[in-house]
Amino acid sequence: MNQKERGITLIVLIITIIILVILASVSIRAIVGDRLIEVAADGVRKLCSRTKKRRRNI
Repeated sequence: MNQKERGITLIVLIITIIILVILASVSIRAIVGDRLIEVAADGVRKLCSRTKKRRRNI
């Protein structure tokens, strides 16, 4: 393998790492910034309370 082929591989590796960092930052921002976890937890609480009410009525 000559020097030129190694350089191309290193460039591809760097580009891949940059893309992964960008995707990770967008995902973290979506989870934390939009309060996605809080919305999901609220939905679970509502579902549990509705299920308990239905079981009481049966």
